[in-house]
Amino acid sequence: MRIHLLLSKNSKRVPFNYQSFLTGALHKWLGKDNKEHGELSLYSFSWLNKAQIQKDGFDFPNGTSWFISSYDDSFIKKLIESIQVDPSICFGLTVKEIIIQENPVFKNNEIFKTASPVFIKRNTPDGIKFYYHNDPQSSAWMTETLKHKLEKAGLEKNNVEVSFDQSYTKATVKVSDYNGIKNKANICPVIIKGTPEQLAFAWNVGIGNSTGIGFGALH
Repeated sequence: MRIHLLLSKNSKRVPFNYQSFLTGALHKWLGKDNKEHGELSLYSFSWLNKAQIQKDGFDFPNGTSWFISSYDDSFIKKLIESIQVDPSICFGLTVKEIIIQENPVFKNNEIFKTASPVFIKRNTPDGIKFYYHNDPQSSAWMTETLKHKLEKAGLEKNNVEVSFDQSYTKATVKVSDYNGIKNKANICPVIIKGTPEQLAFAWNVGIGNSTGIGFGALH
């Protein structure tokens, strides 16, 4: 299930590295001692759109939108209840409207656009390594992570495959500063093959690492 949040305009300049503030708002709504903190995330969320770029950050003079998706419907229902009590997010951005979207019906092979960059990392003997859209290993790592999440949810994990769309000519790597840590993530559509249920699951939980802090959300 997915909720689209229509937000007010900001009252203060939104910094370029606003990602952690969205994470903070989400956990505020889930509650201080929520079970999601530090766990493998079966949810994902987009970045903000309609931004006007300034020297020191973003403005959203016409408001903006933000979506949050989860495999667990109770997760979304908890968010809705909490947002209705406290709709504030950060820098004057406030939830003005909530739109609920049920899972679409998918085929066995779909191309998804990214609503936040796909982040892939692994620990190696030489330290943490980032993987990119043009790296042949990226497909294996994205698939491995999705299978791990499917297994956690108690769903069939076999015969699913994730890869970047190599025909997309505008793929880029974006550096994202999250609480002072610079992560390199990919803006590139992904192709997912599997059952309709597996694709709907991916649409909700996102692709790659760190979906719980705003990476890998899919349109």
